[in-house]
Amino acid sequence: MLLNLKRSADIIVSSFFLLVLSPLLLITGVIIKVTMPGPLFFRQRRVGMHQKLFDILKFRSMKVDRSAEESFDFDKDEERITSFGRLIRRLKIDELPQLLNVLKGDMSLVGPRPTIEQQVEEYDAYQRRRLDVKPGMTGLAQVNGNTYLTWEERIEYDIEYVDTHSLKQDVGIILKTILIVLFGEGNFKKTERKISKG
Repeated sequence: MLLNLKRSADIIVSSFFLLVLSPLLLITGVIIKVTMPGPLFFRQRRVGMHQKLFDILKFRSMKVDRSAEESFDFDKDEERITSFGRLIRRLKIDELPQLLNVLKGDMSLVGPRPTIEQQVEEYDAYQRRRLDVKPGMTGLAQVNGNTYLTWEERIEYDIEYVDTHSLKQDVGIILKTILIVLFGEGNFKKTERKISKG
């Protein structure tokens, strides 16, 4: 029942945001095409619920460099980010195409952030529980410190979401995500958490 309600909410809300934000999406797309030769979207294979693979969509924020894309070299990635790319990353505009992933059903509005196959291969049984729900555009970890969290703390928040998620909680996470975008992540830093051993 909850899964059906959550899916219905995902379809309705993602469709609404795609409609309302269409001018912003169009302007962003035009600027990217004019200032950065290459594809409009960045696509990357991610792992979804029950290890189903899908291609996540983002507005491209970096200059095209195939060798760097394959190397996962974060220093090179930083050098390739354009000034407009930094802006859309800071405002999370680069993530908005994932509304299409939500509409398609590969993702949900709220859930653990989808990760790459290489990381999933290193999961233990406890960490794999984060794959029991659809990955989200935002999640419990993202509104409780995100970049200030350790990897272990993010996993704890993800598992907590798996165990306790509800539509009411999802609404709260979405609203808090909007506040973080408007006022900055530094105003929502982490609190100390006890790390489970699994």
